[in-house]
Amino acid sequence: MLASRPRPRPRALRVTAGLLAACTAACATNPATGAKQLSLVSESQEIQMGREYDREVTASIGLYPDSALQRYVQQFGSRLAATSERPGLPWSFHVVDDPVVNAFALPGGFIYVTRGILAHLNSEAELAGVVGHEIGHVTARHTASRITKQQLAQVGLVVGSIASPQLERYAGLASSALNVLFLKYSRDDESQADHLGLRYMRRGNYDPREMPNVFRMLDRVSAAQSGGRIPEWLATHPNPEHRRERIEQEIAALPQSFGGTVVNQDSYVRRLDGLVFGDNPRDGYFKGREFIHPDLRFRLTFPDGWATSNGKQAVVAVSPQKDAAVELELAKETSADAAARAFFSQRGVTADYPARTRVNGLPAVGAPFVATTEGGTLTGTALFVEHGGAVFRLVGYAAEAGWPTYRAAADWALRSFAPLTDSAALNVQPLRVAIVKLERRATIEALAHERPSPVPVATLALINQVEPQTPLESGRLVKWVVGHPAP
Repeated sequence: MLASRPRPRPRALRVTAGLLAACTAACATNPATGAKQLSLVSESQEIQMGREYDREVTASIGLYPDSALQRYVQQFGSRLAATSERPGLPWSFHVVDDPVVNAFALPGGFIYVTRGILAHLNSEAELAGVVGHEIGHVTARHTASRITKQQLAQVGLVVGSIASPQLERYAGLASSALNVLFLKYSRDDESQADHLGLRYMRRGNYDPREMPNVFRMLDRVSAAQSGGRIPEWLATHPNPEHRRERIEQEIAALPQSFGGTVVNQDSYVRRLDGLVFGDNPRDGYFKGREFIHPDLRFRLTFPDGWATSNGKQAVVAVSPQKDAAVELELAKETSADAAARAFFSQRGVTADYPARTRVNGLPAVGAPFVATTEGGTLTGTALFVEHGGAVFRLVGYAAEAGWPTYRAAADWALRSFAPLTDSAALNVQPLRVAIVKLERRATIEALAHERPSPVPVATLALINQVEPQTPLESGRLVKWVVGHPAP
């Protein structure tokens, strides 16, 4: 027997009616795809979201400090975007200071490529394939569509708001404000962005036959990685099987007259001369469990066995059970006393009166504390150290019940903060890309015997998109990695 359904409450009826009305109003034809598309995010809201998250990207990842390269990518991307179906968006193109092979787009026309992916591309036409793909995500409103679907699945969301709420920021731990970057695209979205990227390549007069090279390179990078870190291309761009084959089929169906199209291989490769390759040790690096920061001239040793992460805003170590953390970041205040007052005056935080102390000769202020959060009570120690004209905030904390287990290790780590005096560490420099013109026919493998590099031959072959034994003709420009590894 079918049970009778209860009558909806008036509030539920109003919510449902409101959503239906919004859905009806928001259905429109997408100018890039020609498909009817539901979106609860207007174009102005899309742009506003992009601007807000653009600030987060700059703060969390950072822009690569090369004004000439930034100008080139902005001008290059703007030319491609001008050929799209949404030329009026405030298009913005930036190189982010990240060694991972990645590119991503935010709503409203904010697009980023990493210095890592630039080092692995071999021509301007390949760059057009990458940037065109990201433009396609924006013109097809894929990110806005993902947000809309999350909104429809959740009760009480305000129309146009970001579906993923920010995590509470506590003890300096950065909130996950960039969740929008990791909204998974569907296979259909990826296929559509590939198709649109190919379209914009052709409109920009780039040889479309270069686009499959990008997928080959991404496959090789993925195969070479062993537990790569986020962000990376495959984290935000699921790679369906036969993706490259599908693009090759599209290209094969085009008129096979590619005369007049451009690749611009040499001119692109020359722009990479001097590009930082891999992690930049000037931003801090790990040597075992010791963290060394040459620019800020300090070192710190984390507890043994804890997982560590070096971010633009904070360096964090997490216990093996993920129930305790030690974190270091720069405080905004100009003195240890002011930084301590700001920290201990936070709502929900109680602490002993901060005590003045010295840490390896440096003036400091610290105290144990207890913090009440929505997830429960946290207990820890906060220490504020003055060094080199800056104030460093160091915090160790755990759930109240677990703090006695971790206190000794966390407090020892906080007090290991010390000035960096080792000259080799202070003078360390990043590895860089150098452009070499071959004087005779050679392979990467043979060249490595004549011109040693700090990276493996396989890496050199990968960034040049060849095999180690592939013969390369005289006159070819080859990307080489030079420098000395961090001590």
